[in-house]
Amino acid sequence: MDISAYQAFAREKLHVTFNDIELLLTAFTHRSYLNEHKKTVSAHNERLEFLGDAVLELVVTEYLFNTYPDPEGILTNWRSSLVRTESIGAAAAKFGFEPLLRLSRGEKRGTDRARAQILANSFEAVVGALYIDQGYEAAKVFILESIVSTFEEILATGSWMDAKSHLQELAQSQESATPVYKVMSEDGPDHEKIFTVGVYVNSKLRGQGNGPSKQHAQQKAAEAALKFYQKDTTAS
Repeated sequence: MDISAYQAFAREKLHVTFNDIELLLTAFTHRSYLNEHKKTVSAHNERLEFLGDAVLELVVTEYLFNTYPDPEGILTNWRSSLVRTESIGAAAAKFGFEPLLRLSRGEKRGTDRARAQILANSFEAVVGALYIDQGYEAAKVFILESIVSTFEEILATGSWMDAKSHLQELAQSQESATPVYKVMSEDGPDHEKIFTVGVYVNSKLRGQGNGPSKQHAQQKAAEAALKFYQKDTTAS
């Protein structure tokens, strides 16, 4: 993609004109792309990602600290919900990062989960590039617009809570029962085992999920059960 597309992105989405557009280009460069273009590309985005992660966490922490009087534990959970992979990956997708990603041919054919992680990493790298090129305030404006702006919805839906904790709260309030997790199946060799776990409320299956560990499968089952309760609430 032509370099002018990156400068146009900076002006439209970041509201700045980069002094060093190569920084932004690097922010969108995955390690795999560098491996395929060693003669023309000299850097990938992992160092910028490292920096951007710290800036992102500082901005979100500062906002929560200055806005809410809640105790440290609650603020920590809220911050985690804002800076987790799903949140920043969704923000990157919403702001049109995907067409600008520089990936190897193999990574372009990767799974949705892998792409979500790449988008989240690129978001942090863009924050790092913005911080270096334009300073803290410019990075802060972008983070407030793209991430912090979603916080009211996160609060309203309760999605800031761990899925299992959120499910327990819903199940107890709506069915006066505590969720019970049961392993439904175990497939594959020991070193690549996949667990399928069901979560039951009042002996009724409310969701199931798979994963490489029982804990991971339980989280996926809880997420599925949450969709059941949300659908039920919407229908009523």
